Amino acid sequence: MVTTLLLVLAASAQQPNLVLRGTVKGDQNNTYIEVPFDVPANTERVTVSFHYTGKEERTTLDIGVQDPQRFRGWSGGNKSSFTISATDATPSYLPGVLLPGTWKLWIGVPNIRPQSVASYEANVSFEPAGKGAPEGFADAPLRSGAGWYRGDLHMHTAHSDGSCKSQNGNKVPCPVFVTLQAAAARGLDFVAVTDHNTVSHFDALRELQPYFDRLLLIPGREITTFEGHANLYGTTRFVDFRVGSAPVPDMKTLLQRIDASGALFSINHPGAPTGEACMGCGWHPKATEMRLVSAIEAVNGGTEEGPYSGVPFWEQQLNAGYRPTAIGGSDNHNPELPPDKPGSVGSPTTVVYAPELSVPGILAAIRSGRVFVDLTASKDRLLDFTAQAGTAKATMGGSLQAGPGDTVGLSARVVECAGAQLRILVDGRPQASIPSVAITSADQTLTAEWHSDGQRHWLRADVVSQSGKLELLGNPVYVSFGSGARE
Repeated sequence: MVTTLLLVLAASAQQPNLVLRGTVKGDQNNTYIEVPFDVPANTERVTVSFHYTGKEERTTLDIGVQDPQRFRGWSGGNKSSFTISATDATPSYLPGVLLPGTWKLWIGVPNIRPQSVASYEANVSFEPAGKGAPEGFADAPLRSGAGWYRGDLHMHTAHSDGSCKSQNGNKVPCPVFVTLQAAAARGLDFVAVTDHNTVSHFDALRELQPYFDRLLLIPGREITTFEGHANLYGTTRFVDFRVGSAPVPDMKTLLQRIDASGALFSINHPGAPTGEACMGCGWHPKATEMRLVSAIEAVNGGTEEGPYSGVPFWEQQLNAGYRPTAIGGSDNHNPELPPDKPGSVGSPTTVVYAPELSVPGILAAIRSGRVFVDLTASKDRLLDFTAQAGTAKATMGGSLQAGPGDTVGLSARVVECAGAQLRILVDGRPQASIPSVAITSADQTLTAEWHSDGQRHWLRADVVSQSGKLELLGNPVYVSFGSGARE
């Protein structure tokens, strides 16, 4: 056997860092080959993709791997690639700390004919610590093309305090699969399982993503602190959540570290009570660097109205000049809840306009703000809101400039909302000049005008029932806010 080790200067994230090449001959039938390679320090993930020739002659090569101290997995011939990190790994492989030093790719040779020669190539990629790109468990987008995608961004399983009934009807910690099955049955496009502070559920999600190939699984967790709760999306690495401890002295420190990681930070149920009824649930840090907060859970379960609603807190941030996206989450702890119950899986639903169904695509959509929350958890309702001043046009989450006396044209498209009403709010308040309008058809575009005073304002469209109950919560268009998160 001849083995070569090539160092490849990666020009993109898709290219490997190392390429291991070699040949296997007939006299190596029923043997095992070890191919060493070095893993650099501060590596968070190792990914290997393995290919070989000779299959038409019934050559079969199996693979596994060991690190400098222990066996890390064997997939035989059932997988051509695998990935390993501290938190998750491809089934057949063990997650855990990635020790730097010499690893060995194991190649088993269960069959090669006496006169055959096969060539193999193993592409090895290292993801360094601190990489800022969003992570996921799917190798490619589950769906291509821009469109509206529906999901649930707050759910709990056996990896924290989620429960369901066992075969005998006993209350037990609920397996991740049961929660995902409920989401698939609801027809959702994406979910984030957000168990409290832990990263243990990521290994289960990596195993289940290939099975749920129409349901995007977004890495998430609920950061639970004594000063408030928040969801963290798009990274699998551990984040020290102990705000008030020596390693994490305050919330500002936590936010800065999360921002540096590239993950998305969303404040959860900010209007919830804090105390023995719900320890640390309401949001009350001594200082919050709000420019680093990408989203706020304006609707948690069925709390869109009343004293525990997150909408007033979200609107306070908008009035202060910040631009966090309003999202919703069921905060589901029992996937067996009937679909018509608030807090069941997918209730409420966060609906985003994304370029594709992928983790980077969904998170970019949330950051952009072209998002609405469907409190009715429908499969087909739609709300899209646009404002135009002169030739400048902005959709939800976007911004435009308008001077004193400028007329701003407003347009809202609503689908499957007949019988409800469209209301438009300016800085969170209704305007006598823009009265609510009845929605009378299945697909309707409603228009209005608003006259700018040249000051900073935010305008949003909602769909409400005839009695005024909120059904679809829209995100704003920002007028004269400037280009950043805050002027």
